[in-house]
Amino acid sequence: MIAFIRSGSRAATAARRIGGGTLVLALVAAAHLGALELTGNFHAVVPGSLYRSAQPTASDIARYRAAHGIRTIVNLRGANAGSPWYDAEIAEAKHLGIAHLDFRMSAKRELTQGAAADLIQLLERAEKPVLIHCNWGADRSGLAAALYVAAVAKLGEAAAEDQFSLRYGHLSLPVVAAYAMDRTFEALEPWLGFPDS
Repeated sequence: MIAFIRSGSRAATAARRIGGGTLVLALVAAAHLGALELTGNFHAVVPGSLYRSAQPTASDIARYRAAHGIRTIVNLRGANAGSPWYDAEIAEAKHLGIAHLDFRMSAKRELTQGAAADLIQLLERAEKPVLIHCNWGADRSGLAAALYVAAVAKLGEAAAEDQFSLRYGHLSLPVVAAYAMDRTFEALEPWLGFPDS
């Protein structure tokens, strides 16, 4: 369309600005996602109690233990014995005296109320501070963090929903497969004590 607009016209200038704005937005988003990758997407959910991250390396686990006193890791990817990432995580947790728990869930499928109750109970009982993680730290970790904020920490609906954010790399768009995490939380809101949302 820009090719058909007379060069130097207001329409051409506007079209260039829109295209430039889109490019700037794309570059900012790419830089943000790159920063999340470099930092392991590590964030405090409830400082001193719950933290979230992408798949941690052995050195990440040691660093999180030293800086935040992590006592339990909850792996939301489920047991994967024989996978290098899983075996390294288990070995480092054992070496550092960190409890390790597995909870399998998929970012592409909604969690049932029963499974959500199991996850909440696991997070309640785990020795604190707890580190939850999935592969990217964006979707499954977001739902687990939201459930913890709502059901355990009792910080309210807005604080729970804040765990589904682009800040963590989560895209709350119905066309994205991981939107199943958003749908899960919405479906569970009355059960979590948020009947008017």
